[in-house]
Amino acid sequence: MEHRFAQEMIAHAREDAPNECCGMLAGSDGKVAQVYRTANAYHSPLRYSIDPREILRVANDMSQKGWRELGVYHSHVFSEAYPSQTDVSLALLTGWLGAEFYYFLVSLKDRANPQLRAYTIEVEDEAPLGLLREHLAT
Repeated sequence: MEHRFAQEMIAHAREDAPNECCGMLAGSDGKVAQVYRTANAYHSPLRYSIDPREILRVANDMSQKGWRELGVYHSHVFSEAYPSQTDVSLALLTGWLGAEFYYFLVSLKDRANPQLRAYTIEVEDEAPLGLLREHLAT
């Protein structure tokens, strides 16, 4: 992923603090072409939910450009860039799973040095609540 996309997610997290930010990533052939900022329907420092109207807006734009959804991102304002059980449960609920769908997390716990990490959440028989795999974010 290009550095500018990582910087866009970090900038969004800083701008929406103290609330969590959220957004979606799209592209083709596994390469990010655009970061879409979306509204956090909860307006909360502890939870996020992408407004369904925002999902539709992004899906329409992706379709017009011939892209597909590659992942989502959100921020953790007070904790590390590691998926919470709520994050994993949301992935299982939405079906945003698999080796090719990435969860990017921006941590603002240390505001001077924000962290960005990427994960995939996969379901396996021995890990029915989701198996996390960390990936290089940039």
